[in-house]
Amino acid sequence: MQLVLTTELLLEAYKQGLFPMAQSAHSKYIHWVCPELRGQLPIADLKISRSLQKIVKRQTMRSVFYTIRINTAFEQVIDGCARKMPDRPETWINGQIREACVRMHREGHAHSVECWQGDELVGGLYGLAIGAAFFGESMFSIQPNASKVALVHLCARLWRGGFTLLDTQFVNNHLQQFGVYELRYEEYIKILREAAKTPADFLLPGTSEAELIARYFKMRDDEKIYGE
Repeated sequence: MQLVLTTELLLEAYKQGLFPMAQSAHSKYIHWVCPELRGQLPIADLKISRSLQKIVKRQTMRSVFYTIRINTAFEQVIDGCARKMPDRPETWINGQIREACVRMHREGHAHSVECWQGDELVGGLYGLAIGAAFFGESMFSIQPNASKVALVHLCARLWRGGFTLLDTQFVNNHLQQFGVYELRYEEYIKILREAAKTPADFLLPGTSEAELIARYFKMRDDEKIYGE
């Protein structure tokens, strides 16, 4: 019998530290994963290189600048994340997971941060928000630094919206540059349970991306959080 990924089931699973994965895009089966060591990214203290800061702040002539949008192309983002790449020959996002994520987006639980170059979506990420916890599911990029810029904008939004946890599920080489670290499950679940019952605001109506970034980097300057 195939498991049905209802919204209620997924929300409760994430609150317990579980998340679904498939073996491949064409797999009919879902595996529940609960790592003993859980990847986390700092929200306010995200490691941002000086070169990336200049791109995000639009202070360099050596890079193409991207327009950031929120929740305007969620299905395109998840399809970009599931697309086969030279460094990613297979995906864990099968049809059932995709359908569940799209439904949760329509219900207001899942969100996308998108990098646009003109009318073309060139990168982005998506994840799930429960209280003040944000679970980063996946990201993709087809232009230089697009997913990195999306991640900085995500952290600015999470910081401003009162989020306290940014979960990456695992640690990988790509995330090392941003200061990813691991928590043991016992410690992680305590932090998660507190975050999940804490109110937070992902959408931040009336706040522009430019304003978010300006406030985020001012906070980092005030706290003396500098890039490398």
